[in-house]
Amino acid sequence: MSRQRSMEVIEQAEYVTIGELVRLTAVRYSTLKFYTEEGMLPFEQAEENLTRRYRRVESLERIAQIRRLREQKKTIPEIKEILGCGEE
Repeated sequence: MSRQRSMEVIEQAEYVTIGELVRLTAVRYSTLKFYTEEGMLPFEQAEENLTRRYRRVESLERIAQIRRLREQKKTIPEIKEILGCGEE
């Protein structure tokens, strides 16, 4: 098992893992995984490495946006429409 990066390193990194996003946002792993699977939280995945990498700044902004929409009692389908998800 790999060692965890320090918060100082994570807060400066261009890319973070889903576990690091949990540490940065205090959003549950299962919630972030759901957002990812629903296409609401974009990620990159290198061919040789199966680890999903999230752009830290964009991901933090997206998670904050989703939280605001949830506070406004928006449903997941409504949020996906607002975010422009699933239009491929």
